[in-house]
Amino acid sequence: MYDMLSEFRVSEFDSFVDILTLTRGDPLDTFGKMWYPVFLWSLCSSVFVHTCAALVSFGTLRKHKYGKFFPVLLIVMGVVGPVTSGVASSAAIAFIYRASDQVMPPVHAMIWGIGQTLLGAGMGFTRILATL
Repeated sequence: MYDMLSEFRVSEFDSFVDILTLTRGDPLDTFGKMWYPVFLWSLCSSVFVHTCAALVSFGTLRKHKYGKFFPVLLIVMGVVGPVTSGVASSAAIAFIYRASDQVMPPVHAMIWGIGQTLLGAGMGFTRILATL
């Protein structure tokens, strides 16, 4: 019987730098090897976007009594979003690749991770959820 948890070992994960520089020796062929890079790309791209927004926010609101603390909330949301919804969506993507017995190239992991951030930013800018 197929056991997904047996494929999910910490020793299989590459280093943070290897994933972000797309240098990968062995293919992304197990659930853990696929999930981790997609999640890291999602987390890093979200933190980057939210840090840029926090810098703009701080530059604009630096003289406001309480507004100067708003960038801290932006950076926290840049981490909380991928840690909650990013974990689940990265696991869903990795599960689909694994269930179809496909090997995920590292570039696809980058595209899926950054795509999650872009989709979240697009939802925030369009305010489509406010219309529901």
